[in-house]
Amino acid sequence: MHSKLFLFQLFVVLLNDPVHAFTNETDRQALLAIKHQINSDPFHVFNSWNASSHFCKWQGVTCSRRHQRVTVLNLESLDLVGLLSPHIANLTFLRKIQLGDNFFRGIIPQEIGSLVRLRTFNLSGNSFQGELPSNLTHCSKLEIIHLLSNNLRGKVPAELGSLPELSWLILSENDFTGFVPPSLGNLSFLTNLSLAFNNLEGTIPVELGRLSNLDFLQLTGNKLSGEIPVSLYNTSSIIFFSVASNLLHGQLPADTGLTLPKLKRILVGSNQLSGPIPRSLVNASELTFIGLSNNAFTGPVPSNLGKLQNLQGLEIGGNPLSDDRNKEGDDLAFLRSLTNCTNLRVLRATKNGLKGVIPNSISNLSTKLTALRLDQNHLSGTIPPKINNLINLVLLALNDNMFHGSIPDSIGELIKLQRLDLSKNSFSGKIPTSIGNFTSLNTLILGDNKLQGEIPISLANCSRLQGLDLSLNNLTGPIPVQVIGLSSLSLAVYLASNHFTGSLPAQVGNLKTLGQLNVAENELSGEIPNTIGSCLMLEYLHMEGNRFQGTLPLSFEQLKNFQILDLSRNNLSGQIPQFLENLSYISYLNLSFNSFNGEVPNKGVFRNMSKFSILGNHELCGGIGALQLPPCPMVDSNRKRKHIATRGVVLIACGTVFFTVLLACVCAFFYLRRRPKQEPSSPLPMGIHYMELSYGELFKATDGFSSANLIGEGSFGAVYRGILDSDQEKSVAIKVFNLQERGANKSFLAECEALKNIRHRNLVKIISCCSSINFKGDDFKALVYEFMPNGSLESWLHPNSLELHESRKLNLLQRLNIAIDVGAALDYLHHHCHAPIIHCDLKPSNILLDNDLTAHVSDFGLARLLSSATTTTSSQSQTSSQVLRGTLGYVAPEYGMSREVSVQGDAFSYGIVLLELFTGKRPTDRIFTSNLNLHGFVNMALPNQVLQIVDPQLIQEEETESSGGIHRGGRGNNANLIQKCLVSMLGIGVICSAESPRDRMDIKDAVNKLHAIKNSLIGPGRG
Repeated sequence: MHSKLFLFQLFVVLLNDPVHAFTNETDRQALLAIKHQINSDPFHVFNSWNASSHFCKWQGVTCSRRHQRVTVLNLESLDLVGLLSPHIANLTFLRKIQLGDNFFRGIIPQEIGSLVRLRTFNLSGNSFQGELPSNLTHCSKLEIIHLLSNNLRGKVPAELGSLPELSWLILSENDFTGFVPPSLGNLSFLTNLSLAFNNLEGTIPVELGRLSNLDFLQLTGNKLSGEIPVSLYNTSSIIFFSVASNLLHGQLPADTGLTLPKLKRILVGSNQLSGPIPRSLVNASELTFIGLSNNAFTGPVPSNLGKLQNLQGLEIGGNPLSDDRNKEGDDLAFLRSLTNCTNLRVLRATKNGLKGVIPNSISNLSTKLTALRLDQNHLSGTIPPKINNLINLVLLALNDNMFHGSIPDSIGELIKLQRLDLSKNSFSGKIPTSIGNFTSLNTLILGDNKLQGEIPISLANCSRLQGLDLSLNNLTGPIPVQVIGLSSLSLAVYLASNHFTGSLPAQVGNLKTLGQLNVAENELSGEIPNTIGSCLMLEYLHMEGNRFQGTLPLSFEQLKNFQILDLSRNNLSGQIPQFLENLSYISYLNLSFNSFNGEVPNKGVFRNMSKFSILGNHELCGGIGALQLPPCPMVDSNRKRKHIATRGVVLIACGTVFFTVLLACVCAFFYLRRRPKQEPSSPLPMGIHYMELSYGELFKATDGFSSANLIGEGSFGAVYRGILDSDQEKSVAIKVFNLQERGANKSFLAECEALKNIRHRNLVKIISCCSSINFKGDDFKALVYEFMPNGSLESWLHPNSLELHESRKLNLLQRLNIAIDVGAALDYLHHHCHAPIIHCDLKPSNILLDNDLTAHVSDFGLARLLSSATTTTSSQSQTSSQVLRGTLGYVAPEYGMSREVSVQGDAFSYGIVLLELFTGKRPTDRIFTSNLNLHGFVNMALPNQVLQIVDPQLIQEEETESSGGIHRGGRGNNANLIQKCLVSMLGIGVICSAESPRDRMDIKDAVNKLHAIKNSLIGPGRG
């Protein structure tokens, strides 16, 4: 009976599709069902999945020769977007599922459990959610489960221990909780086990010691506690052993190297492990990396590590490794042994309490060494002059020790140095002129020593220098104009507590992006240069304890970002400028012990006694009552007579104005009586939790809407910066609507409706609104927002020639953070509001940046509530169609054919913003003609030509190691990793900006992918 049915089905297939007569229709239909769930296919993989060829010839499909059944589905690294169809379970002959490094989302179908022949299950690098299918263990032949970097949660199923042939279990970088199942110890064939970067707790099961074939064990980045089971050290096949960043304690057994002879990398840093470092580690002769940092290991450091011929990295920092038994205090004896490690690249022995001198043999360390850190110890002696043999050093940190003597001139031969920190020692003599050879240097820290002489002019050759610290030395002479004018200086310049003389060079104005300048406690004189007003990013300025004279430069008014300004103990004179009242972010202002005179301002910072000091200025008057200063004197009699005469003129003028205004009011009264009656203005749509402001208050806050306070103009009005007295004089941005413009009133109402119930850190914060009448009797509408001091993303990506801050640059990580911020805001609007909100006008000029460069989405004038957007009447749609056009280049193409808005429309705009963010090109750039747009421009370059299309500033910024702050160690990025991240980020932009709405990625998935890229770039949980 069954054979007859089969022959009948075969006859039907032959009749309808003779070309595919001998195929398995079930498999073909299953593959088509999988294709149907894919929303985006940027590499056009599925073009081959059609009736013109046998499905066994479709890209990514492999079939068995005999039965022509699908055995392998390999669609890895193709940037596919969509869901995984449950119909995959109909491919009953499947042995391998390889879908890694795509953008799949949703849950893993339970139906997978029916694939009894399945051996490889790889879904790594996607956005799958939910728990592992409970019936996955029915796939009893599984050998590989690879689910790295998804959003899976729940407990690691204990049932996985029942898979007899499993050899790979990779579940890292998810959100699994609970304990590591002891049943995993039953997997006798297991070679790779990674549960890293989850939220697992409890102890490491002793049963894992039974895994005699295990060679890769990674439990890093969890909350595991207790001791490392001794049984693990008997698993002699282990090559990679990482349990770093947990809460483990105990000791490493003395025979660690004997029991782990194949070990190549051991990473146990950031735990609570104690005891000595096992000397037996050298028996693991294949070791390439030893990571023991931040534990409680005790010294001495084994002196036999030189036997590890393949050692590339040794990180032992943060352990008390000084040998108290060594009376000679020679804790660096292990360095002599390391000279045999010819592949050594990284040596970090910081915060170890080490004593002794650096042996001359350090110059015999591997010439491949790029990072040498011996900082924050108790080392003494001098720097060996032959340290110049380490020709590939990029980072040298010997700070916080007790070194003395001069800095050897030979150090200048380390021409690849990017960071040199010799601070907090007792170095003397002159700064060697050879330091000018460091053309790649971005951070130089020589502070807190006993250095003498002048700053070498050759330092000006370090054209990439971002941070300079020469403070707390005995340096003399003038500050070289060539050095203080280095435009690359952007982090900090510390020259305090020396004996510098002369004036502060006017070239300091070249430091347009400098954040901190400290020249305190020197012998500088002359006037403060007016050019300092060009340092628009200055937050900390210390000039105290010098001999500066004259008045404060008027250009100080431009420096709005001050947090600390200390000009005390100088010879400054004149009145205290009132513009200092406008320093919104200042936490301390010190003008004490100068010769200021006249009235003390009483607003802004001058209202809080704890935030300013004016002691020692004996000719001041007025100010707030708490200062107890004498009142300012009355004007003299001559001035009084002039004042009376002036007052008479003013009274006459006022009388004239009064009668003019009275006549205007009479005319307005009769005009208004003739006007058709209108409904009174509706109450403030923003709700009672926002303060109400009048037109007069906003008029005063902006100096009468002065053009000097104009910070931007848009389709429906202008934006002004203002200071509200009622809000402790905090800066605000006031968006005034031009109600003469058609659609402006609706834009105001739309923005109010969109903003009244939403709260998110990446949305611009609404403070108030005003719906009133102006002094002319006309309607007036305005919205008051929190002021964003760093302006719009547009001004950073495309500064015009008139912008003073045009030299500001965004590095790769900053751009990635902005992309994540904007995506998070859209995800909130689309998925987490009481009703989904469509922004409809996302573009760089509507993305504002605060002090920390956190992005905030603004301008909801075109925003639509999705519930109302989809139920508008035809008349409403007709009216709104003009509004929904958005901005050319950023508006979704379907909006030109349809009036219906959607989250996919916002996704398109977001994709274009992403592409612009990383290429630096507007979608309306003149290179884009009707045959080419920004989307196509990027798509054609992916993946191999990405470096040719990205913003050139990014390449320049990422060529050198980011210092991360002048007193903090930096972290370099591998060029291949950066290129891979750029490909992925631009790939997301291409998918989001696909022409068809159904092919675009959901914002939530895009944000998840960007987070994963960030983790790969800087490490999970950092930044």
